[in-house]
Amino acid sequence: MPGFQRLKVTGYRRLAALDLPLAPMNVLVGANGVGKSSILDVLALLAAAADRSLEFAISDRGGIDSILTADGHAASLELDVSAQFDTGPPLAYHLCLARQGYGYVIADESLIRRDEPPAAPFRYIDASGPVVRYQHASGTIEPDWDYKPRETALSQIPRMYREGEAFRERCSRIDGIYHELDTLTQAAVRRPQKLLPAQTPGPDGEELLPCLYNLRETAPDRFEAILDALRVAFPGFERLEFPVAAAGLITLGWRERGLTRPIYANELSEGTLRFLWLATLLQCPGLGEVTVIDEPEVSLHPEMLRLLVELMREATSRTQLVVATHSDRLVRFLEPSELVVCDRDDAGAMTATRADSIDLSGWLGEYTLDQLWAMGRVGGRS
Repeated sequence: MPGFQRLKVTGYRRLAALDLPLAPMNVLVGANGVGKSSILDVLALLAAAADRSLEFAISDRGGIDSILTADGHAASLELDVSAQFDTGPPLAYHLCLARQGYGYVIADESLIRRDEPPAAPFRYIDASGPVVRYQHASGTIEPDWDYKPRETALSQIPRMYREGEAFRERCSRIDGIYHELDTLTQAAVRRPQKLLPAQTPGPDGEELLPCLYNLRETAPDRFEAILDALRVAFPGFERLEFPVAAAGLITLGWRERGLTRPIYANELSEGTLRFLWLATLLQCPGLGEVTVIDEPEVSLHPEMLRLLVELMREATSRTQLVVATHSDRLVRFLEPSELVVCDRDDAGAMTATRADSIDLSGWLGEYTLDQLWAMGRVGGRS
């Protein structure tokens, strides 16, 4: 599936100078504090930049000073991302945010179509400071509308720029980070939920039940794939039911062999709910261009991780995955092409190396990938 090809970041927290080639599945592994979460967060910032919510996103992170690399030298944040569509040459986007007083200014921004030489690159967006230009086949225009200078030119690109708008939409459809599911007694995932046309289960499982119900009604093959995964993970499992709890509300009934009544969501274990949430997420037709998951192994039995990796790998036919993990057991089931090893350099900045770029051919015949990680042969241990 065509997708984002490369991510470069300069000046974002631990990402002093990151250059990461992207694959359909990108599982980040490394020690605590090395900067894995910064990669996830910068993808969320890219989505905000494309969705006209950059100013809020930076404010929500504590302002420009709190996100710049804390080495005393970073005065700006630079972000470069390239993407390949089904047809046509790749597009390359560049954004530079510079510190200005206690705030920021968009110092430089461009969106370029990288045609084959000798053609000159076509610049959909060419912006420097207050000067913003959009280009299309019939000429160049400058904004004559209520242009927001603290939001990106990408987020305000005219809709008639079909390729540029398609790139903007792709960036805006980077799903927010799916992190640890709230499974406390009063959590949304344990309560009855409104029957809505949900396209994903939500970051806190707040739409898990309507999402499952809609999959059953509109995409029965994907719903059956979820049931099959549950039967492998939980040998006694039989089926899911959705009893009506009240007007417009449904609840979850989990049927197991040998039980005379269903187990309801408020009775299920944390690990069971989390696996159901992840399995549903990875089957959703409403996934964005990139789906970001942090520590999917939390609360899961180690034997479930092989199945989880298989579900993630299958999901890459619909979305590009960026996943952060600390689990050596999950790493065991990965291919080197799916693993990104995160380390620190001598200055404390993060480095990211794809495992398939490391010569492991002499080792993989005798050791699994997780064993090589534990041995320090691929790095990412400190």
